[in-house]
Amino acid sequence: MMEFPEIKERIGKIRSEIPGVDLLLATKTVDTDRIRYAVKECGVGYIGENRVQELLEKYDRIKDLPCEIHFIGTLQKNKVKYIIDKVSLIHSVGSVSLCEEIDRQAEKHGVVMNVLCEVNIGREESKSGFLPEEVPAAFEKMLSFSHVRPLGLMTMAPVCENREDYIKFFTKTYRLFIDNCVKKVDNRYKPVLSMGMSGSYREAAQCGATVVRIGSAVFGERKTKNDT
Repeated sequence: MMEFPEIKERIGKIRSEIPGVDLLLATKTVDTDRIRYAVKECGVGYIGENRVQELLEKYDRIKDLPCEIHFIGTLQKNKVKYIIDKVSLIHSVGSVSLCEEIDRQAEKHGVVMNVLCEVNIGREESKSGFLPEEVPAAFEKMLSFSHVRPLGLMTMAPVCENREDYIKFFTKTYRLFIDNCVKKVDNRYKPVLSMGMSGSYREAAQCGATVVRIGSAVFGERKTKNDT
């Protein structure tokens, strides 16, 4: 196996900063040699892909890894069928109609798909997800599907210049999580609050995140000009 000592060093640093929080590696544009090293040599238990096509291209080379594969990007309804049997958690369920399609495809495959309700906490027009006031009804609706298991919330905070602004957005999301998810998730499953990325994982952990999604802080900057 190829060695990537910088990956091990970065993962160790992040873990020391946010003990008790699960680390999910966002692997968009990352080659499978580095993914395999992070999982096998660094003990990473979760990886997440943003794009259906890239997940499908990598899948045969990562499906044997001792980790969970999650889908963390925007998901179109017509692409659900391609990943329903390949991932264990979909973070980005930002509409009831998408949840309905996940439920339909999961039933076809005889599985129950774990999902997170995506919150547009910054009310950004460019982002998907439920507005904060829509979360209570949306989460209740998700609970009604027979082949979907909602475990909690996911959010992407707006890019902020000040640490205090991240804390503001993450605190609001945490309150939604406590009020609408924690008491309603089946007690056999751990409630999940997915928030915080490479530039904000410390603030997210401080505000109650159970999992952070880290890409560039482990693997370095994206190599294609369209990736940020």
